[in-house]
Order: sequence, then structure tokens, then C-alpha cells
Amino acid sequence: MPILKSLGVANSKVPRAGTLPLRSSRNPFEEVSGLEEEEAGELGALPNGTSCRRRATLEKLAGLSPFRLGKTPGRRAGSPGDGQPRSFLGRVLSPGIRRSSADFGLLARLQGIRAQGDEEAAGEAARRLAFLRLGRGPKPRRASLAERVVPAGEAAPEPPPKVPEPPKVKEPLSVLEILSLIQQRELARADEHILELEAEELASSGGGAPGPPKAEGAGGGRRARDVALLYEALQREMWALVRETLAGPGLGAGAGAGAVAQLGQVLVQEEAADGRRGPEAARKLRARWAEAVARAARERLEAAAPGAPGGLAGQLEALRGRLLEDMGVVRGRLAPSYPAGLGAFGIYLRGYHGALAEWIGAAARRRLPLADRYALLHWHNQVYPREVLGLVDMVALENGELGPLLSPGTLRGLEDECVTDVKAQTRAALLRVLQEDGEHWGSTEDWSSNLAQDVCELLEEHTERAPRISQEFGERMAHCCLGGLAEFLQSFQQRVERFHDNPGVRELPPDTYISRTISLVNCGPPLRALAERLARVGPPESEPAREAAASALDRVIRLCHRVLTDLLFQELQPHFSKLMRRKWLSSSEALDGIVGTLGAKALALRRMQDEPYQALVAELHRRALVEYVRPLFRGRLRCGSARTRSRVAGRLREDAAQLERLFRRLESQASWLDAVVPRLAEVLRLEDTPSIQMEVGVLVRDYPDIRQKHVATLLDIRGLRHTAARQEILAVTRDLELCEVAALSPPRDRAFFADIPVPRPPICLSLPLFLGRLLSPLACLPWPRPPSPSPLRRPQA
Repeated sequence: MPILKSLGVANSKVPRAGTLPLRSSRNPFEEVSGLEEEEAGELGALPNGTSCRRRATLEKLAGLSPFRLGKTPGRRAGSPGDGQPRSFLGRVLSPGIRRSSADFGLLARLQGIRAQGDEEAAGEAARRLAFLRLGRGPKPRRASLAERVVPAGEAAPEPPPKVPEPPKVKEPLSVLEILSLIQQRELARADEHILELEAEELASSGGGAPGPPKAEGAGGGRRARDVALLYEALQREMWALVRETLAGPGLGAGAGAGAVAQLGQVLVQEEAADGRRGPEAARKLRARWAEAVARAARERLEAAAPGAPGGLAGQLEALRGRLLEDMGVVRGRLAPSYPAGLGAFGIYLRGYHGALAEWIGAAARRRLPLADRYALLHWHNQVYPREVLGLVDMVALENGELGPLLSPGTLRGLEDECVTDVKAQTRAALLRVLQEDGEHWGSTEDWSSNLAQDVCELLEEHTERAPRISQEFGERMAHCCLGGLAEFLQSFQQRVERFHDNPGVRELPPDTYISRTISLVNCGPPLRALAERLARVGPPESEPAREAAASALDRVIRLCHRVLTDLLFQELQPHFSKLMRRKWLSSSEALDGIVGTLGAKALALRRMQDEPYQALVAELHRRALVEYVRPLFRGRLRCGSARTRSRVAGRLREDAAQLERLFRRLESQASWLDAVVPRLAEVLRLEDTPSIQMEVGVLVRDYPDIRQKHVATLLDIRGLRHTAARQEILAVTRDLELCEVAALSPPRDRAFFADIPVPRPPICLSLPLFLGRLLSPLACLPWPRPPSPSPLRRPQA
């Protein structure tokens, strides 16, 4: 009061301590105007001469600022806002009421105008107050309420106990404030307020399942539209966060991890809310999250593939690198930030798997070249399961294993296209290689054939890649290539036959002709090995093709071996013609010529590969012994005495030993031929019938193709005719011929006596007695000897 009197306002109405002025039920801005009129007559002037009206107005307005969010004290129950209609400004400025999205445009414009006026007024008031402080001096100390009420010398009463304040009610946020939270990526908090707003909308609509808003014509209100717009903004921010965390792996740590954690919290909150909404009104943000992850994965893969060099194989390699990079980020940074119950790693893995399936499916539908088709099948069947899925945690998947990238029908179609293309390409390529190689066969230039190597490379390119894709595809490809190889070998056989039948080939030098023939023979082993390998890998249906390929190669090798053998024995024929004559018994000239020629020619034949070389040497070994024994069975020698038989047997054993040493040096494997000449020598040397019978039995056992006519010729050579001993010896041969085992013909490469003809048996003439004495030396005459064969010529197949 003293202060008020000094200020000239002693008659002013001052409220008593502890009481608050009551406000009327009028509008706050009307009440302020009434207070100004009332105090204008009561308040006097201030010491500096200014009126108190302005100061009183500011004090009254201090608690009426429209920008306070708290509840204004002293409001009565009948004030506007308690069920009474409000003006737009009252609705916007009233505390405790959520502002809708339609009120904020005008409010922003109003605050902008008001802020400009407030700045000007605040500047002028600051300058005036500074001047007043200079005129009044220091501010006097005001007595406290206790000093004014309690007399001097008495103790002040204890202050009243503090009444606990009621808990503050959580202030609901406006739509724009929730939107601001979304933009700041406080997603979990924003979702909580959206759920509250949705609950208010449900309560205001009279109950019912909350959910997506209906159309305007269906009665959707403004609050329902606000909820829908906020959910759209929330989802946009969530899916953008999903894309950003994959595109920028660094966002997965620090602040980015917190945003991902809030995204996961939103999914948990919305899943719980869907349980309250019901199946029809559920928003299913978890499923939409999985779709957003799949879209982000698709964008990542599409961005990685186009710029990769190397065609489709390079693009697939770029996809593999991107998959491993992104799944590493998901495993190490993103998945741990999500709540454990969401199975985030499995969602991301399925999203990338689905995006990859779409990319590969689109690639498979295009018309791809053979190399790209191989690359796609190999990447699908081997690289992706082993190098991508093999490095991730498949246990993290909730519903078991992932499905295939391509359907079985699509895979089968790709494999069929590969088989068809390989069959067409290899047939044309093999025929082209054969044509190019065959052009050099008849030339005299020095040339080395690479036919077998080229054929194997053409086929192995496919037979080695296909099994790496799948076992079934490898079997199909092996069967396809084996069929193409059998066709090629049949064409190869026909061309070799035409080559040897060509008269112009005879004009080639002998060494060149032999070299070309050896080159053709050398094609056999690698092509035969390839056919055998393809037959083992292929299905059982491949056996006819393998047999056809082997038969064609056998005919080619036999033809070439016969050509080489005939050429060699044309040179040896003069030496063989000197055998089994009287000069032969005392001179080794003939056999030395045979051994020398065979040894010299073997150097050229050694260029042949091992398998056909062994077969050729075995044939030369057999043919040499056949040509050696043939003159013996022609009856050139007659061994009437034991001394002559002993000399012939000894010479036969010496020649047999020399031939054995020769062919052992030539690495012949036909050791079964070494005993044939010594056995014949023993039959000629032995004198007693039982020993001869035993030796003939051993001879027939070891050489089943020997016949009774051959044994009879041997007996004729040693002079054993028309005796009981002869019949006993021939009986052994006859009994063995009737045996079932001996009746079996030996294989062609084991035949020996079948190639040795024998002269017909002699015809005994019954002459009259008077001529018997005159013609007794000519009583038994052999049939005319057939003319000796002419020198062997080069065969013409």
C-alpha cells in the first residue's frame, strides 16, 4: 500500500492476499477491454506523468497470451470451450484441444503478421523502460507479505503444507506436429500419436473397427482423412529409410541404427494394433515392409547388372558381388537393429531372392546365345547355392528353404535349347574340320594332322561344362555328343576308304604314304577314348552310338594296318621265297634279310601311338610266322631220313629263336606265336609214335585252328605214309576236332593255321602189274602244285 500511495494509486482496488480475481463469462478479449475502462477512472498518473492505463492493460494481458499451451487459471465452467461453440481463433488458441490439419494455414499467416507487430512493440518498450530506470533510480525493496501481516517482534507462522499438484495431462499433438515427428524420423513416437488420433476418430464415430478411411462420399470425416494422410507419410518415410539403409551401408550404424530400430518398433506397434482392428481393417504394415524390402532389393540388383562387362556372365558376377555385399550389411548392421521377433534377416534374404528370381526369369525368356545359356544354368545350379546361399544363415528363415529361382519347366527348356544348339553346331564344325584335314592327305608337303585333337576339343567344351551344371544335364549332353561323334566317325571311315582307293595316292612317295596312313591310325585312340568316356557318362541309351563309333574306328584301323602290312611284305616277299629250300638249310641269308627289313621299317612304325602300334606289331609277328611256315606246308622239303629231319628241325628252332628276339625288340605282345615253329620242329624230329601223338595233341590244344590236313602234311614231309602209326596220330587230331572246345573258332587275331593252305592229298593210281615195275617210282603222284602267288601289291579296298 505505501508503494501504491507513492505511485498515486491509493484508491485502486487491490485484491487481498490469497485471492484471485474472478473473470466474467465474457470473451477474454472483451474482458480486457472492460478492465481498461474501469481502471481508466480509478488509476491516477505515475510520478513521471504517464498514465497507468497502458501498464494495467499489459498486466491483464500477461495471462491471456494465445500462445500458452497450459490451462488459463480462473476459467469458469461456463467459459467458451466447455461444449459452447467457438470461433476459429478460439478453437486454434484454446489449450487442451488438438488442432486439425485445416487450421494451420490461417494460423501460420496470423502468427507471421503478429510476430512482425510484436517485434516493433518490444523494441519501443525496451527503449522506454531503459529511460524510466534512469529517472527513478534503483528499484526500492518491497516488503514481503509476512512482514506486512505479522506485527513486529512476533514469530512468523509456519507456512501451510504443500498440496501435491495433480499429474499433468499429456498434451495431444496436432497433425502438423505429428507430421514434423515423421519428417524428423521419430517414427515410433509419431506412430503412437497416430494410434491415439485413430482411437479418437473411432470414439467420435461411435465405435467400429478402425482402419483405412472411406471415400468422401461414404462419410469419411476430416479426422479420418488426417489419419490416412499421416499413415501415408509414415510409410513413405519408412520405405525411404529401407532404401537408404541398403543404398548407403554406413547408415546402418549410429543414428541410422536408431532410425531402423524405430522402424522396427513401428512394425511391432502396428502388428499389435492390427490384432485390435481385426482382419478386415488391419493395415498389415509388416507385409508392406517385406514388399518395400523386395522393391529396394530389385532396385539394387537392377543398378548393379547393366554396367557389368562380359555379357551375361559378367552381369551374373556383378549380381553375386552385390548380393554378398548387401547381405553382409543386413547381417552385421541392419538385422540386429530390428526387434528379434520380426525375423529381419529372413525378410531381407527372401526379398533379394525374389528380386533375383525376377531378374533371372526375364533373362531366361530372352533368346540367348549358347555361351550365355551355359552361364545362366551354371550360375543358377552351382554358383548361387554354393557361393551365396552357402554363406548365409539359412536357419534365419521362418518358413524353411527358399524356392528355386527358375521353375523346373524353364530349366528343362533351357537345357533342351542347349542340346539342340550343340547338336547343330558340333555337326557342322566336325564336318568342316574333316574337310579341312582331308585336303592335306594327298599332298606331298610336310604336314601334321590335328584332326583328333580338334574333334576332342569341340566336343569336350560341352561335355565338361554340362556335368558342372547338373548330373542329368551332363548325361543328356554326353548322349548328344556321342551321337554326333558316331556320325562323324562314319564320315571319317568313308573318307579314309576313298583315300586308299584313290589311284592318285599311288603316285605318292612310299614314305609320305606311310606317314599319312600312320596319321590316320593315330586318330583312333583319342577318339575311341572320348567315345568310351561319353558312353560311361551318358544314359544306357548311349550304347548303340558307342558301338557304332567303335566299329567305324576298328574298320579304319584294320584298313590302315592292312595297307602298312601289305607294303612291308611286298619288300619281304623275295626273302620269304628263299625259305625251305636246300640252300636255306646251310645259309641264313634269307632270314637275315627278313629280320633286317623288319627292324628298319619298325623305326617308321614307331611313330604310331601305343595301342595301334601294339596291334600292328602283333599282326606283323603273326604274318611273318605265317609266311615263314607257308613254304613248309607247300612240300618244298622231303625228310625221308632221320638225319634230314634232324637238320630241318634244328634250322627251324634257330630261325624261331631269331624271330622271337626280333619281335621282342619290337615290343610285340603276341607271345603265343613263339611256340608254333618249335612245335612243328618237334613233330618232325621225334621218332616214336607216342611222343609224336603227344606233341600233336599239344599243338592242337595251343592252336585250335589247326586241322587234320595240316597234321597229315607234316606226316607226309617226314615220310610217314599209309602206316598204322599215321592213322593213330591222325586219330588224335580227329578226336580233338570233334571236341566241343576245339570246335570253337579262335578269334581272328589268334588265328594262325587258318591262313596256311595245304595241297590236296595225293591220288594213288592202280596200274597193271606189267607196268608196276616200270612205273613203281611214279606210283604215288601228288596233285599239281598251284602257281606261286605273285608279289603282293598295295591293296585296293
